[in-house]
Amino acid sequence: MSRLIAVYRVKSDAADIAARARGIATEQSVEMPLEAIDNDFVLSEIVGRVESIEDRGGGSFEVRVSLSAQTIGNDAGQFINMALGNTSMHEAVTLCDVELPDDLAGRFPGPNAGIDGLRARVGAGRRALTCTALKPQGSSVAQLAALAGRCAEGELDYIKDDHGIADQAYSPFAARAEACARAVRKASPRARYVPSLSGSLDRLREQMRLSREAGIDTVMIQPMIMGLSNMQALVQENPDIAFLAHPTMTGGHIAPALLNKLFRLFGADAVIFAGYGGRFGYSKETCREIARGALMPWHGKKSAIPVPAGGMVLERVPELLDFYGRDVMLLIGGSLLLARDNLVAEARAFQKAVESY
Repeated sequence: MSRLIAVYRVKSDAADIAARARGIATEQSVEMPLEAIDNDFVLSEIVGRVESIEDRGGGSFEVRVSLSAQTIGNDAGQFINMALGNTSMHEAVTLCDVELPDDLAGRFPGPNAGIDGLRARVGAGRRALTCTALKPQGSSVAQLAALAGRCAEGELDYIKDDHGIADQAYSPFAARAEACARAVRKASPRARYVPSLSGSLDRLREQMRLSREAGIDTVMIQPMIMGLSNMQALVQENPDIAFLAHPTMTGGHIAPALLNKLFRLFGADAVIFAGYGGRFGYSKETCREIARGALMPWHGKKSAIPVPAGGMVLERVPELLDFYGRDVMLLIGGSLLLARDNLVAEARAFQKAVESY
């Protein structure tokens, strides 16, 4: 029977780590005393197994636990339930990676377009991509559309909603999607407006329909708000649409593995994350690992493009491209909007800095 490996980083005393590792393996599989189980199949195949424990120093241990792929089925939500679920409530345990058998990876869609498809949409060749965010929420449809048009006039590639913009009364989704898409097309035949989808699965599907009617081929989702199973459904139902995944609610116990590989596995074409040197404090090492996981060859899935964000500024473009290379989408949001009346020129400077790298 095939098994996946969940890799955890555990803070523990050396004397306790073996027991803690066994506790994670049990909690993430059967969550009951093994002595109470009299089913041989459950004991031999379903119970989690501690495969290794490695001391990483400073009271930190890497614990590798194998779990039965049968417990997951074909559902992204159940995947994360089995990989972290109850253990997310334990202190000082982080899911930092997953290793999958081919048959399990094949049950999930991976990116529809991937990095190559996102580049092709905007005629980018092999260069890095640019992105900005429409802010602030509370703006009217007309204000957001005007802002989107100016960003497109500045030749940026992708112009997305801020993740707090939803289907609010002051900026309803249907009107916003149509107006912003029209403004972007008028300003640039190449740029893409990326609306943020939100709500129940029925509302998400309705917003996908409205996006298509507005000529939109790239959308943004918030996987941990909408639910991973709903993300998987949308991706599989819309194979011609590209999906940018926003990282809201991915902090704490779960961020590395989700942003490293799992959002890509479940269908993200672009993975937004908190870049080092911004306002969220991710380390360079974590950012490098996230970018590597999004891009590396993995079970035949298309590569997703890493999108460092969260306080990025124009002056850092050369530094960021030196660090990430050209296989990246740089997202500058609020600091770009500080240009106010000079926004078009500032956007062009951002685009030129990327194109000339």
